[in-house]
Amino acid sequence: MQILPAIDLRGGKCVRLRQGDYNQETVFSDDPVEMAQRWADDGIEWLHLVDLDGAKQGRPVNHDVVRRITAAVGISCELGGGVRDEDSIRLMLDEVGVGRVIIGTKALKDPTWFCEMAGKFPGKLVLGIDARNSMVATEGWLDVSETAAIDLAKQYAKLDLAALIYTNIANDGMMQGIDDATIDDMRQLADLGFPVIASGGVTTIDDVTRLKAAADASPNLIGAIIGRALYEGTINVADAVAAAR
Repeated sequence: MQILPAIDLRGGKCVRLRQGDYNQETVFSDDPVEMAQRWADDGIEWLHLVDLDGAKQGRPVNHDVVRRITAAVGISCELGGGVRDEDSIRLMLDEVGVGRVIIGTKALKDPTWFCEMAGKFPGKLVLGIDARNSMVATEGWLDVSETAAIDLAKQYAKLDLAALIYTNIANDGMMQGIDDATIDDMRQLADLGFPVIASGGVTTIDDVTRLKAAADASPNLIGAIIGRALYEGTINVADAVAAAR
């Protein structure tokens, strides 16, 4: 199971939000490139980047910062936030240098388009499902839909996707751990055949250990994204990587 440190970008800075609330922001670094290099030096294989401004505005905003990160770190990066058209996908993959692109809002709102893009970019798109009480949230988590996460995933089970990232936004940034219901949701998604990456709520090494146990039972659970816990020091990357292995 891989550990993916998260770098959330807003206004060119590395920040974290609580439960996706733009009014509950903590700035952890004015230099996201330096932060990315720090995590890369700890031996991780992938970085998880989020363009928070992009998620809110519906188009890439922080791509110049992302370009500097991908050029500096020498490891694979995935990016989500505001990628809602083919030009944005091509920008990220061909010019900015990310290894895979996360699509959330547009996958819910335009399934035909998402299926078409998955065919054009096989193995390069990640389905990002952000949920509250197992229901999909969109528009940078500003809206909660009436679509169940598992129902959205079922539409796309046969596509050639790189992964599915499942975030319980009720847990995200709250430093309260991962609850059993979220792990159950992820197991159901993994059972559909997706490579699933857990996101939201990883707070201590015990959370990583629990996810690793779930991954042993559901081999399609392939990774865990860790954000605030790394920045506040309740987990260090080396210990998380060791526990995940």
